[in-house]
Amino acid sequence: MLFKMENVNLIYDIDKEVPTYALKNINLSLDGRNFIGIMGPSGSGKSSLLYALAGFKIPTSGKVYYNDLDYSKVSPSENENIRRREFGFIFQRHFLIDYMTVMQNVLTPINDDSKTSKAKAFSILNSFGIAHLADKKPHQLSVGQRQLTAIARALINDPKVIFADEPTAALDHTSAKKVINFLENYKKDTMIIIVTHDHSILKNADHVINMLDGTIESIDKERE
Repeated sequence: MLFKMENVNLIYDIDKEVPTYALKNINLSLDGRNFIGIMGPSGSGKSSLLYALAGFKIPTSGKVYYNDLDYSKVSPSENENIRRREFGFIFQRHFLIDYMTVMQNVLTPINDDSKTSKAKAFSILNSFGIAHLADKKPHQLSVGQRQLTAIARALINDPKVIFADEPTAALDHTSAKKVINFLENYKKDTMIIIVTHDHSILKNADHVINMLDGTIESIDKERE
């Protein structure tokens, strides 16, 4: 077992007359090295589900486990260490550090600028076709190039789980396809969880979780 959610509720505005359920009565188990998609309309709870699995959001009630570790029973610093050590994150916004080069940004999670680490980073950048930009600063890049840099940064520490929230939203179709194909190569060693509105990038997903109004409406398996 990698992730397990038991009767999870995530409620906003809990003190108001009408609280908002971002997640409602979620029970879910995810295990193995799989490519998992999360889909649903805006406001359906897709990102909230991803952030709860990653330990960014602690549920109002219920339990979330990562490898039998109960998020609610670990300190914020231990939670952060788990994310840094075992997870990779790709967000809609790139969150690159403006004064650092592309190469420096990619190496930030591992805090290692050794020759070996630089070669690894260069290899990832090369697979995205942006190795020639390694010495550029974020302001010198296009929106798509900045997002590709952020994705390379998420992969540098060989994460056990890659969490991606709309990772291809800023990319053209060709670049988006390249990124998804590259991520799929990691599936043999890594669980990949992607929130997206784009059905086409989930055509090879092992499971697709369909969200509606904070609940899991269905889980499609072995999509073709």
